[in-house]
Amino acid sequence: MISIDPKRNSERDNYKLLIGAIIPRPIAFVTTESEDGIVNGAPFSYFNIVSSNPPMVSLAVQRPDEQLKDTARNIYRSSQFVVHIVDEENVAKINETAASLPATESEIELANLTLVQSENVSVPGVKEAKVRMECKLVKAIPLGGEGSGSDLFIGEVVRFHVDEAIYQDGRIDPRGLNAVSRLAGSDYATIGDIFSIERPK
Repeated sequence: MISIDPKRNSERDNYKLLIGAIIPRPIAFVTTESEDGIVNGAPFSYFNIVSSNPPMVSLAVQRPDEQLKDTARNIYRSSQFVVHIVDEENVAKINETAASLPATESEIELANLTLVQSENVSVPGVKEAKVRMECKLVKAIPLGGEGSGSDLFIGEVVRFHVDEAIYQDGRIDPRGLNAVSRLAGSDYATIGDIFSIERPK
C-alpha cells in the first residue's frame, strides 16, 4: 500500500487521486441565468444528495484560476439553479457544454438543447433530461486557501420533474433513467450490472 501525504502533493496530484478513487460519480448538468438573461449550462461531477427532509443536493464548482465560473457567479447572484441528471441519451450534447465560452454566450445554444420554463424558480431547465430539479440556494461555502479552490453550494429542491416513462409508484426506474457517471480523464460509465444485498436489521 502506498502512503501519500496530500500536503506534499500539488493540487493537480490530489485532484487525480480524488477523481480516480471516488468513482463512479453522478453528473449534474446545471443551468443558471446571468444578470443579462444569458442561460448558462455546465456539467459537474462534484455533486450528490445532502438531505431528504427537506430534499437538498450539493454542488461544488471548482475555481481553477482563482476566478468564479459562470455557474458559481450566477448562483451567488440569483440563489437559483436547475439540476438535471445526465443520461446515455443526452451525454454527448451535455459534453459539448463543457466548452469554455465567454459569459455572454450560452452553452445551451452551442449544444442545441431545448429550454423549458421552470415552475418555482426563474431559471429555465432543458427538455432533454429525464429528471430535473429546480433548486433554491440554502448555503454557499467558499473553500480553499491560496490558489485554486471551490465554492460549495447546497440547494433545496423545490420542484421535481420526472419523465413519466421512467416513473411508477413514486420510484424512478434506474434502467429507464440510464444515468451516466463520471470516472477520470475522458472516461464515463453506464449503470452496468444491478445487484441487491439485504441490509441487516
